[in-house]
Amino acid sequence: MTGDGPIPVHRRTIALVGLMGVGKSTVGRRLAKRLELPFADGDIEIEAAAAMTVSDIFAKLGEAEFRAGEARVMRRLLEGRRMVLATGGGAILNPDTRALLKERAVTVWMRADLDTVAQRVQRRDTRPLLRGRDPLTALKAMAEVRYPVYATADLIVDVAGGAHTQAVEAIVEALDAHFAAHAPEVRT
Repeated sequence: MTGDGPIPVHRRTIALVGLMGVGKSTVGRRLAKRLELPFADGDIEIEAAAAMTVSDIFAKLGEAEFRAGEARVMRRLLEGRRMVLATGGGAILNPDTRALLKERAVTVWMRADLDTVAQRVQRRDTRPLLRGRDPLTALKAMAEVRYPVYATADLIVDVAGGAHTQAVEAIVEALDAHFAAHAPEVRT
């Protein structure tokens, strides 16, 4: 923004937040298509910026460096054009990223029960924070720390066990209601 005041709600990026495995990337792609907006996946953008996978960043540079890079990438994406953004599960924990999300995005917490998420994340061994750990135990520990932060999102949409198309519809309905509630007053 160029100092013209806050970005109107209906012109902000739509940022999906939530635990890993909840479907932010898959639902985000479909949501972007539905809303005719560009899509960005925070983890893919981090990998492109670092020229290595998230797993390699964790293994070679550590979580602290991953988080620093994640914050830089989130800033670049949030300062860019309006889009649907699938954030990494821990991105919102960074206070600077959280402030940028509040200023420049409508945040949507995609919430699902932990048993469902644990089943989903067991299918792939690409999640460094789960390596060598019981997924449900690890997710419960993450939820304890992250849920209070996720709860500050503008919208909370339960996406439990339904199809991705149902999640997209639920998010669109929540966004429509949010935009209507924040529409500029029409003067006659």
